Amino acid sequence: MPARARISFAASAVADLEAIRAWYAGQQAPEVGERLLRELVSHVEQLADFPESGRMVPEFGLVQLREIVHPPFRIVYRLAEDRIRVVRVWRSERLLDLPT
Repeated sequence: MPARARISFAASAVADLEAIRAWYAGQQAPEVGERLLRELVSHVEQLADFPESGRMVPEFGLVQLREIVHPPFRIVYRLAEDRIRVVRVWRSERLLDLPT
């Protein structure tokens, strides 16, 4: 059985998650924001066992750049041999601008 992939978050992804939390808090629905964050992180945790389960990001077509969708969010990650680096967590309709 292959080893579990290690997961890390880029600063940009952490900022995205914080912005999601803040937006829902500003809408007087902090419990919705907290629930969404738990769901998003749960999806990311599943990648440790199934790192290739996300699809290639259509805008780039790179095998190592993948995403999983949890409407209305896209969780974009870079895939390496035994590592996953979450780089963005954005609303589905946004165009991607990935950090280098």
